Amino acid sequence: MRVDEVAEPKGQSSPRSLAKIAGVFYLLTFLTGILALVLRGPWSLASGLTAGACYIAVTLVFYRLFKPVSGSLSWLAAFISLAGIAMGPLNLLHLIPFQIHSLVFFGFYCLLIGYLILRSTFLPRALGVLMVIAGLGWLTYLSPPLARTLSPYNMIPGIVGEGVLTLWLLAVGVNVQRWNNQGDRS
Repeated sequence: MRVDEVAEPKGQSSPRSLAKIAGVFYLLTFLTGILALVLRGPWSLASGLTAGACYIAVTLVFYRLFKPVSGSLSWLAAFISLAGIAMGPLNLLHLIPFQIHSLVFFGFYCLLIGYLILRSTFLPRALGVLMVIAGLGWLTYLSPPLARTLSPYNMIPGIVGEGVLTLWLLAVGVNVQRWNNQGDRS
């Protein structure tokens, strides 16, 4: 056993496993989301729904992963993400009485995840900064004319921030000892 690994109780996922699971589902979200943009017809819809399901998994795993940092902020982030995920299908079915782009929700979600990473001791602060910048890019969708003017450049911070976080989770994960210590202090 390495120094930064600590045994977990039976039946519980280790923080390192949670990070890897989040990374896998984040990568699947990217891939199926791209397919949804490229494909047409029922394949686009199926890819979009798969991307949404994968992002639900990311959201739930992130809730668990960041709960030791702040349970209430982790819960708020999860709630905002799930609301954003629900916006896509509800907008397609015209069941929302107001128009708001789902990326606005992901902007707030990325801001909260970035803040949680900055407050954590088990992930590099640079990832938190990238996620905050990603959130600011997505928040340009609060103003559709602004988002159209800045497009596609307003998407770059989100793709970079979330992409780097995905790669970090897959390649490195989290520092388990610090994650456990963070949980002891919260």
